[in-house]
Amino acid sequence: MADLIVRSMALGMASANCYFVYYEGNKECVIVDAPGETERIVKALESLELKPVAVLLTHSHFDHIGAAEALREKYNIPVCCHEAEEEMLAEPRLNLTAMVGMGYGIKPDRTFADGENVSVGGFEFKVIHTPGHTQGGACYYFEPDKKLFSGDTLFAETVGRTDLPTGSGRTLINSIKEKLFVLPDDTVVYPGHNDYTTIGHEKKYNEYVGGF
Repeated sequence: MADLIVRSMALGMASANCYFVYYEGNKECVIVDAPGETERIVKALESLELKPVAVLLTHSHFDHIGAAEALREKYNIPVCCHEAEEEMLAEPRLNLTAMVGMGYGIKPDRTFADGENVSVGGFEFKVIHTPGHTQGGACYYFEPDKKLFSGDTLFAETVGRTDLPTGSGRTLINSIKEKLFVLPDDTVVYPGHNDYTTIGHEKKYNEYVGGF
């Protein structure tokens, strides 16, 4: 089986991660989060000779969605999110685009349910609903490859903030403990900001979650 390759770029005013996910030897890719700087994303895709088939949004905050609409239009691909995030994605006050002076909403082409096994193009992954940072935050788990895209739910030795609309600290910690820390310890976690980590490392060293 071909290896799943992950390339990342930190983009936008909040340096959010944009991931290109593709199999070695295959030029189709999914994009996980689209923070902004569309031209840089397009140039990187062209340099790697990648053809995107979908944009997967982990959640709807402005720093993760800025290029989603432009990428949808350029490549004629669906923008996807968890079903509980659809309202936030569409509402500028909730997705915080209003707060930073942009003020726009996006209607997803496809929404996912918790636990859904999704097939997009040649990719298969599981949707894990992890509310807490936002009500419809989701992680995307490529199970055979043990790779998890965690958005702003789980970071290296920390967690996402919970003081924004629909956030809840208790809910976030429960999401991490009950839905992410049950994954294999060698699962590689690709967060919405900063460097990657593993589930095993976070179970040992993430003081925000507490002893598991």
